[in-house]
Amino acid sequence: MVDLSQYLPILLFLGVALALSTAFVVLPMVVAKATGAHKPNADKLSEYECGFPAFEDPRSQFDVRFYLVAILFIIFDLEAAFLYPWAVSVFNLGWTAWISMMIFIGELALGLVYAWKKGALDWE
Repeated sequence: MVDLSQYLPILLFLGVALALSTAFVVLPMVVAKATGAHKPNADKLSEYECGFPAFEDPRSQFDVRFYLVAILFIIFDLEAAFLYPWAVSVFNLGWTAWISMMIFIGELALGLVYAWKKGALDWE
């Protein structure tokens, strides 16, 4: 015979999780209906962007330059993330760590100059 009592804590946990998740989803909707906060009108349902109505189709594609600027931001953000731990421990690591970081910063500077010359940072 199989002893199912060892599964009781798991079933209790699942029951409590289901009850809480249902309460967190359903309870705000019930309270909104009961208090009158759920009264849709044209102003509440209108789309807006920065306080004024949208002037383009929201499904339109972004310009490629937006993605280029985003990728450049991520690259230089990662540079800063690598630079902080290095700066804390540079005196313990010696000249090898200093030279390797200068090479790393030089490569990133060359990448920035290349992106600048190609016009990736120009916005029309």
